[in-house]
Amino acid sequence: MTTRARIFVAAGVLLAACIAVVLLAAPRLRRAEADRLAGLLPLRDGMTVAEIGAGNGWLTVDVAQRVGPSGRVYSTELDADRLTDIREAVREAGLSNVTVIEAGVEATNLPAGCCDAIVMRRVYHHLSDPSRITASIHQALKPGGRLAIIEFETDGVLGWITRMGTDQADLLDAVGAAGFEVVTTQEWPGWDHYIAVLRKIGDG
Repeated sequence: MTTRARIFVAAGVLLAACIAVVLLAAPRLRRAEADRLAGLLPLRDGMTVAEIGAGNGWLTVDVAQRVGPSGRVYSTELDADRLTDIREAVREAGLSNVTVIEAGVEATNLPAGCCDAIVMRRVYHHLSDPSRITASIHQALKPGGRLAIIEFETDGVLGWITRMGTDQADLLDAVGAAGFEVVTTQEWPGWDHYIAVLRKIGDG
């Protein structure tokens, strides 16, 4: 085996080991993230919460378990395959308090005034029309309802790799203009991640 081939093999083994470590740690990291989010909203029995852009549904399931049978979780996605993934995750968890909704490009498609809290995790930078979605979120929240946005900075490691992310100051300005006030901003687990928790103001 040539030196170059040995290097490729070693790199492949190292990559496989890193992936294995991440996969093994994922459940614990997710639980810790969900615990922290629950404290910031704060979640309690009987609340109505929505997750926008729920991906495979792991956070939707966690939140639904926390708000209990008397609560309700709306889980939205644009992609049909992702909607299927969410429904399957909900079914496997044996939950009956989750409503899965196909999202729109310019609207959440959530009922007006339905939610005590709404969560977006690593979704904001994907929005093609953030102002319309933010206005739709404002409409879907009850008076004083909270919006939690988890994002990563454009100038961090992940932002450099993906060429995505959202500058925190820009996000706060944009969401503030839509009728929200800042409750707290904090660093968040992950490369250069942050969370912004905001409160709905106004009657819109």
